[in-house]
Amino acid sequence: MNQHSNLVAVKAFAGVLATALAVLPCAALAADAAAHAADTAASPKTPPRAASAAPRRPAPHRAFQVPTKGKMYARAAWGVDAMKVRRVASGNLIRFDYRVTDPAQAAPLVDKSATPALYAPRVRATLSVPVMDKIGPLRQTGALKAGQEYWVTFSNKGNLVKPGDRVDVIIGRFHVDGLTVE
Repeated sequence: MNQHSNLVAVKAFAGVLATALAVLPCAALAADAAAHAADTAASPKTPPRAASAAPRRPAPHRAFQVPTKGKMYARAAWGVDAMKVRRVASGNLIRFDYRVTDPAQAAPLVDKSATPALYAPRVRATLSVPVMDKIGPLRQTGALKAGQEYWVTFSNKGNLVKPGDRVDVIIGRFHVDGLTVE
């Protein structure tokens, strides 16, 4: 009986060992799952951000400035300098300002038959000059004087053009590219 009891003891030990090996990995997985659940419950959950509510980040590069040669060309060819584009009226209007250096060369900019347009490549939109009932188009026309600043206002309905965008201004034959909206 001694051999028989040893055989029973070995079989019992093998059964316990097999059960332990089967149960331990499941227990370890359960412990890992419980620890993970405790970690996620302890950390605050952040609500998912909507794509439309993401704040607009400023461009990571330096602001574009019109090169010196471009300024010299505008002065020589069109008789204007100090060109700038900025948002006015809470962003509903875009104003193009320029200073006249030679009134004879800058005459096409105030020609009433020339239709001004502002093109924004980022949104692929062309803005036009709004026409008021009693005032007429929101742009200056008439006789030019050297050293004086003039402006043209474009409608930005829907706030398509944002600060930092680069835009092109076209007035008849006059065309200037890459002005940055302030």
